[in-house]
Amino acid sequence: MPHSSTLETPPRQRSGDSLSHGLKQRHLSMIALGGVIGAGLFVGSGAGIAAAGPSIVVAYAVSGALVMLVMRMLGEMSAAYPSSGSFSAHAERAMGPWAGFAAGWSFWVLLCTAVGLEGIGAAKIAQGWLPGTPQWAWVALFMLVFCGANLAAVKNFGEFEFWFAALKVGAIGLFLVLGGLAIAGVLPGTHSPGASHLGDFLPNGSEGLVVGLLASIFAYGGLETVTIAAAESQDPVKGVASAVRTAMWRIALFYIGSMAVIVTLVPWNAKSVVTDGPYVAALRQIGIPGADQVMNVVILVALLSAMNANIYGSSRIAYSLVERGQGPKVLAKASGGVPRIAVLVSSVVGFGCVLLSYWRPDDVFAWLLNMIGAVILVVWIFIAVSQLLLRRRIERQAAKRPVVRMWAFPYLTWIALAGMAAIFVLMAREPDTRLQLLSTGGMTLFLAAVGYAWQRARARS
Repeated sequence: MPHSSTLETPPRQRSGDSLSHGLKQRHLSMIALGGVIGAGLFVGSGAGIAAAGPSIVVAYAVSGALVMLVMRMLGEMSAAYPSSGSFSAHAERAMGPWAGFAAGWSFWVLLCTAVGLEGIGAAKIAQGWLPGTPQWAWVALFMLVFCGANLAAVKNFGEFEFWFAALKVGAIGLFLVLGGLAIAGVLPGTHSPGASHLGDFLPNGSEGLVVGLLASIFAYGGLETVTIAAAESQDPVKGVASAVRTAMWRIALFYIGSMAVIVTLVPWNAKSVVTDGPYVAALRQIGIPGADQVMNVVILVALLSAMNANIYGSSRIAYSLVERGQGPKVLAKASGGVPRIAVLVSSVVGFGCVLLSYWRPDDVFAWLLNMIGAVILVVWIFIAVSQLLLRRRIERQAAKRPVVRMWAFPYLTWIALAGMAAIFVLMAREPDTRLQLLSTGGMTLFLAAVGYAWQRARARS
């Protein structure tokens, strides 16, 4: 098989119907808007604040800048080559099937595991409201609902995400408004804290800032979903372009803005920041009654939204990989515009991760969590390298100026790659993240080797 042919047009093996175009522009717009608001922002940011103190705002600004560069690179390629395989298809086009195989299947493992983790988190909240009910039953219920919705039609996924995103955006928007009024001292029953909580900006020095930076990086999950979903929309290029162009203010407002509000309102070392969560602590400081239950509802919505999005994303990544000849052909069968077998398999694997958390929590499940710990960074590296290799080709093939262009190419792409390398070094220095780095690296190398062997076998045949 000629190498140039592999780079230009990844081989396709269609089976049955192709994917539908059932997502509307309003679906994509809201997925782009709410997809950045995950449960990691509401829950995981507490540990980052406890480590970095007020400098967590800097940590989120630095990681947010890196994420914006990654989104711009991914947007450029996805607007030029819309595909449900997203970065996996771009990596194959740029570097060969082995790269698409490694990037795609590692991300599939991440998404399937995340489905299970989000189901467990949502079940714990539901169990708190109805004590005595088994967690596994709640997970099974949530899985059945979202698996069923994704099996029926892609528009069901879009509708769920539209309303989930609307609730998340509304909740965090209200939080920012209330927090801003409280900081200004104009909210009834409150007085402005001024800068009294910001004095010790780096309480734990640079080490604390590093911990906060690593915590912030992994809160940005879900940004890739919009480029996967765009391939099933009525106007993929317009959807991707809109999502990429609004990424900057969304990250600045939702992440950096909310961190600034929290550390201004609440002392960074308050125990409630970690035990109850930073948003609950801030709402209580403002005097909102039942703040913990209010945030439980918001977190539940965020978790269910992530479950729905990850079932969808994992099925489309698997479908795209197999359609390009990189997996069991049965997963590429689509009917009614939906890859139903891929949806079922991804959901079953996700529920299997839930069972492992009960049956083998200390060995197999812990190993699985470490293995997916740094996958998102590996995916970002594939995106950056692919964009470096594809940019000239996109410009040559485009009849006019590309709809989305990476800023200051190639300098910002190289800066982004340097930033990713620095994060890997920081992860290697921290005992808690070193094992994740090694486990993810081992899985990626294994998948790359399998992908290369698969590529060679196909070339011979």
